[in-house]
Amino acid sequence: MNLEWIAVDWGTSHLRAWAMQGESVLAHATSLDGMSRTADGDFQAALLALIEGWLPGKPVDVIACGMVGARQGWVEAPYSAVPSEPIPVVPFRVPNTDPRIRAFVVPGLKQNSPPDVMRGEETQIAGFLSAHQNWDGVICLPGTHTKWAQISAGEVVSFRTFMTGEIFDLLWGQSVLRHSVDEGWDDEGFAEAVADALSKPEQLAARLFGLRAADLLHGQSKSIATARLSGLLIGAELAASRPYWLGQQLAIIGAESLTKAYATALQQQGALVETADATATTLAGLAQARTLTRQTA
Repeated sequence: MNLEWIAVDWGTSHLRAWAMQGESVLAHATSLDGMSRTADGDFQAALLALIEGWLPGKPVDVIACGMVGARQGWVEAPYSAVPSEPIPVVPFRVPNTDPRIRAFVVPGLKQNSPPDVMRGEETQIAGFLSAHQNWDGVICLPGTHTKWAQISAGEVVSFRTFMTGEIFDLLWGQSVLRHSVDEGWDDEGFAEAVADALSKPEQLAARLFGLRAADLLHGQSKSIATARLSGLLIGAELAASRPYWLGQQLAIIGAESLTKAYATALQQQGALVETADATATTLAGLAQARTLTRQTA
């Protein structure tokens, strides 16, 4: 394997690594050693367990993004304030690493008012913009905590975070609604719920309980309930984020299923949406971060 560097996306629940030659992927590995499961001081061991088989005889650069740069992570990579480029400074070097690696962590972004932060998404934004020169508009990055980032002149001007994904997981798995949902899906139910929430977002809490009542009284399908739960939450998010996306050039970067759901919801409102693969943009952003480290070496 002609390994040149290693790309790492280290989030709360997963650790993902790619053996890289330039911008080409040679190998890929994943573990469940996300930040939430990795004790202080064990980050290097968790990483080496995943990548040790790739390491050549000489030191190799590891470029990482995500929650690994949080205060409780491997090394704290302080936030850069917006407006700024997605990766405005050289990634932070992790001290005292195994001699076979030189590890760097990409810093996140912060917004002082209204207060907001991101870690990992800035790398995806950088990767997207590297392939879309002079792109202005709004990028939606759906996930556990969905980000909406306003982009102008190559900079993140502002952004907002919505806990839609986490709220869905809590309601689906831990609330009374868990008895009325499953892992199925229904496109029509999703579309109707998005429209309901967009037109009357103030009724969200009542409509959520209505999913349980529809099951008890009318035997509503669990698959329909799941799709409606997602549609209600995404619709309410779109209602709140309307100043961001209305009339804007839009791009969505995320996992396939979430990207499809958000794209469908936005297209219902007449929005023109471009989609991008989360892994591809992450790797492109990490490659850009690597270039910064090499320029200062």
